[in-house]
Amino acid sequence: MEFITDNFTAILKIIWINILLSGDNAVVIALACRSLSGKQRTMGVVLGAGAAILLRIIFTLMTAQLMGTPWIKAAGSLLLFWIAIKLLVPDDSHGDNIKAHDTVWKAVQTVAIADVVMSLDNVIAIAAAAKGSMPLIIFGLVVSVPLVVFGSTLLLKVIDRFPILVWAGAALLGWVAGEIFVEDAGVIGLIGTLPHIPVAAAGAAFVVAAGYLLRRRHGIGFDGARD
Repeated sequence: MEFITDNFTAILKIIWINILLSGDNAVVIALACRSLSGKQRTMGVVLGAGAAILLRIIFTLMTAQLMGTPWIKAAGSLLLFWIAIKLLVPDDSHGDNIKAHDTVWKAVQTVAIADVVMSLDNVIAIAAAAKGSMPLIIFGLVVSVPLVVFGSTLLLKVIDRFPILVWAGAALLGWVAGEIFVEDAGVIGLIGTLPHIPVAAAGAAFVVAAGYLLRRRHGIGFDGARD
């Protein structure tokens, strides 16, 4: 209980980031398991999501180990900025090539492989939010599992109704990106220590502004509708 109390904010960040960035993964699970029936479909969804989360934990822990290397955090923050901005500019091109399978094992394989390919955003964001704490990473991801598996469809409907949640999530990623940038050993050695909150706030503002401009350029309104 003390662990949760001491890390409450970080845990909320990890859960929110994981859920927000798992919408495409939920689509993959649905597509891969759509030909299964009854109990097989339930088993395919649970096993597929479980395998995907296990692999994600492994990759996230590997990423966290590298976060102390000079310039790794800076590079990760730049990638996180790109991920956050991309979140605001919908891309409907992925998911069309995911094949349906009539056996649980094949469906689980498809979900796991697709998740590995698509989870770089989750891995970078969660490792950054946890600041390299392995117990925090594992706890946050494990807590997120049932929310991702059973809550993705509901969450997507809520996000469709309240698009401000997408903007808030993207801004959070920008905030985290700003935080890890100023904590990078290479950055500190080059330009000295920078104030965390102003840089993090600037990162969040940058993501929102860049996302807005790109959406306008693509003719996408605030609610996601195309002009």
